[in-house]
Amino acid sequence: MTPRTTLSDQELLGRIGRITWFHSLELRPGLVTPGAKSLAVLRREEEALLGPFDLRGRSVLDIGAWNGAFSFAARRRGAARVLATDEFAWTHPVYKGREAFDLAQAELGLEVETLQIDPTRMDETLGRFDLVLFLGVFYHLFDPIDVLQRMRAVTCQVLLVETHQDALERAEPAMVFYPGRTLANDDTNWWGPNPPLMLHLLRQIGFARIYYRDHPHYLPAEGSRTRGIFAAILPEAEPAMYAHFGTEWRDLGAAGAMRDFRP
Repeated sequence: MTPRTTLSDQELLGRIGRITWFHSLELRPGLVTPGAKSLAVLRREEEALLGPFDLRGRSVLDIGAWNGAFSFAARRRGAARVLATDEFAWTHPVYKGREAFDLAQAELGLEVETLQIDPTRMDETLGRFDLVLFLGVFYHLFDPIDVLQRMRAVTCQVLLVETHQDALERAEPAMVFYPGRTLANDDTNWWGPNPPLMLHLLRQIGFARIYYRDHPHYLPAEGSRTRGIFAAILPEAEPAMYAHFGTEWRDLGAAGAMRDFRP
């Protein structure tokens, strides 16, 4: 276990206040970091993303870990090894993502390995992991297909992709390109794939079965379907690892699975 800090509550609050947080993390009872994503939002996302998988004794790679919410969640859920990676958020002068991650890890006492690396530089030398978390990264990449192939190289069972999506009214595989600050006034947002594209792209690089669910905070009933979650299963994956897909999930290879992807 990682030693917990000896900071007083006041000292800890002072350190928290010097960081721009994306994840809300309860570091001590009642002491929560002021993240852009609330505790309630993250708990709902954690269940949607990690709930279908038995992580006990497994290895997990978290791409773009930022403050570490899902890295820590995987460890709490029994993963034997978790490797958290990031570069953009960890080296950002305002976000101070690595400082935030290290502070949270020291407080939570969870053993998580770290590696500062951009996903565009990852390859099989990193090793292979039972579950690879590729959350909120795909659409930020100028060349996401190359990086998706890199994710395949480091996956030995399941790749979990969460992404912005678009072109939902189209039945054929498609992906929308956003030049400049077209999407959300953010010049790091490049692509909006639709589910047919993700299905065929993931199959093309070697995954056998692709499951999909709507993001729990971007649901059609609430007037939006702009984010989706894809679980890509390799042929050699152990069924026991992914035995808990609920009714929110659909097997995109099943008959009729591509119907009703309207925005």
